[in-house]
Amino acid sequence: MTAAPQTFRLAPMSGFVRVLTLALFLLPVAFVYAAAFKGAPLLTPGILLVILYAWVWLRLRPSRFVVHPQDIEVIWPLKRRRIARADITGARVLNRAMLRALTGRAARVGAGGLWGGFGWLWTERRGIVQMYVSRSDGLVWIERGAGRPWLITPEAPEAFVRALAGAPESGRSIVKAGTPW
Repeated sequence: MTAAPQTFRLAPMSGFVRVLTLALFLLPVAFVYAAAFKGAPLLTPGILLVILYAWVWLRLRPSRFVVHPQDIEVIWPLKRRRIARADITGARVLNRAMLRALTGRAARVGAGGLWGGFGWLWTERRGIVQMYVSRSDGLVWIERGAGRPWLITPEAPEAFVRALAGAPESGRSIVKAGTPW
């Protein structure tokens, strides 16, 4: 019997990310206002920001993660990607300190601040990591054998890792305990 897929939405934004997102949303409003009422030449940048924000929402910010018996499906409004469970060698929940111990210094490459951080995370110890996070706690690290690791924030991180640990059809567990890889 095949297990039913389990769906996990992207975690709600942390307070800091929510405030940063609100501040970023004020930029195009301020630009359009300045163009309309002050004569400042900011209408085009305001429109470009709105297009950029739509791009982040539709192509960079995933809406949910679905754990299937054979793979994990990452769903964005305009695309989908699957990670074969056979390629996953471990998964665990991390806090910020644990992530720092695992990766060392890090820098985001991609969209950041608007609804979270999406794209790549360059790390001192692990190189490039796929990153789709909306907060700095409840992080799930997905280790992949030959591929880049993933860092995500599903709405229920422990339940997500337990869903991954549920015996895939190969019968093996993919959750590693103890120290980071």
